Amino acid sequence: MAEPLRLKAKSASPGIASGPAFLAERPGAAPAPQTAGGYGALEMAIDISIGELERLAEGADPESRDIIDFQIEVLRDPSIAEATGARVEVDENVVFAWVATLDAYIGELETADEEQMRARAVDILDIKNRVLGALAGTPIADFPPGSVFVGKDMEPSRFLAHDWSKGGGIALFSGSTAGHVALLARAKAVPMVVGTGRFSAEDGDPVRVDGDAGAVVLQAGRMLIPPLVPTQAPAGDTQIESVELRTADGVPILISININDPAEIDSLDPATAGVGLMRSEFSIASIADAANEERQLAIYRRVLEQAGEKPVIIRMLDIGGDKPLVGLEDLPALDSGLRGTRLLLARPEIARVQARALLRATAFGGLSVMLPMVTFPDEIDRMREIFREEAEKLGRRSLLHRMPPIGMMVEVPAAALMLDTFGSAAFFSFGTNDLTQYLAATARDDLEADAGKTAPAVLRLIAQAVKLAAGKPVSICGDMAGDPHYLPGLLAAGLRHFSVAPARRPAIRSAITGFNADGTRAAGE
Repeated sequence: MAEPLRLKAKSASPGIASGPAFLAERPGAAPAPQTAGGYGALEMAIDISIGELERLAEGADPESRDIIDFQIEVLRDPSIAEATGARVEVDENVVFAWVATLDAYIGELETADEEQMRARAVDILDIKNRVLGALAGTPIADFPPGSVFVGKDMEPSRFLAHDWSKGGGIALFSGSTAGHVALLARAKAVPMVVGTGRFSAEDGDPVRVDGDAGAVVLQAGRMLIPPLVPTQAPAGDTQIESVELRTADGVPILISININDPAEIDSLDPATAGVGLMRSEFSIASIADAANEERQLAIYRRVLEQAGEKPVIIRMLDIGGDKPLVGLEDLPALDSGLRGTRLLLARPEIARVQARALLRATAFGGLSVMLPMVTFPDEIDRMREIFREEAEKLGRRSLLHRMPPIGMMVEVPAAALMLDTFGSAAFFSFGTNDLTQYLAATARDDLEADAGKTAPAVLRLIAQAVKLAAGKPVSICGDMAGDPHYLPGLLAAGLRHFSVAPARRPAIRSAITGFNADGTRAAGE
């Protein structure tokens, strides 16, 4: 029988604790949408956060009270309010003005020479996310009593809000023995170790924290995960050949699923190639959520871990147009015609937060990123530059990340006709809903009625675009992909990877076996 894995760590608080693992950065329940625009909303969120901290301080020991007082002092610091206000005055959304102000503060602390100053960074991160949670209506997440908290770091408020009387411990991948959580753990005799390095575990796995010897003991079969090299994964990784589905004449076909919500990942089974499209905008309820890097990371992590070795393509926020983001509508000088990648590039503060979350999510599975509503090649180049810049920042903070393959939705006719000029795109996926709408110059509400008449033109455009793709991975994720009526034309156009709604998968999978790869019906069908 395999021996348990024992990892060396630094002791932050003595004692020994055993219990089921609780993995941090898990997504909680979706918050109720709330408008987060306006400086008054931020002031209210800060007041709510101060009230929460004051309640935590009631009956707290002197060490805990000192930490809480520090956080309250920061929230009441007029220089923080002034810096945020100055950003708002130059046409920056108040939520992102808050995030930028606090991120600058965090960056200064993380690069400080003294360890005690560096350890303060997590306190400011705690404050930033607490206020974002108040803006979005998201409660502070607790975890089951008696658990061993496993994560990169831990916020002081989460420690203080937890009931440690039933046991439990803390094992941090990084962390600091001089940090506030370590101080609190020692004061409350909670066994804690830091600096374990990232290791594999699942919720509920038995974990033993040895705060005396400075070690973590995991069940047999777990392992230390080596750091990822921040490099581009091959574009071909967005497809796999392990799912056996073939046309009548033996040509392999891939079937993936489209998901709108992390819970839909449960529809992924061994007969599915992976997630061909995750619409990230449906998991982001407000501008406060869009500014919350940790919340986004938790959402992406859940999907990737559930997918296991199967590839997952997450589309960046396709907001604007008929998909407004709560709190974004009040932004001054926002052109109502902006949507998808154009909007993200016009408001890079939104793109940068999501880019960081996606870069960090690569640690948990085979992630590729897809850009929505791309029209011109330079839009991909500019977004890739944002990813590169944010990757450099994550590297300076020693946060695990990797550059994912970045592809594009093909849903704008101008892009489809010039697909050979999009050299920096790692892959292409046809979004036939918008492609049909813009090709036929029809209203979104009339799309269904006109789809049949427009289909021949759409299929001809797709066939031309597939030839222009020059061998790069190509798929289709729009509604056409899940309709057997259009299957002959899509096969004839050269498509071999279909991503469909989970409910449409059985029908399209069954239909494929009745056709040859050129779209002709198989003999005897």
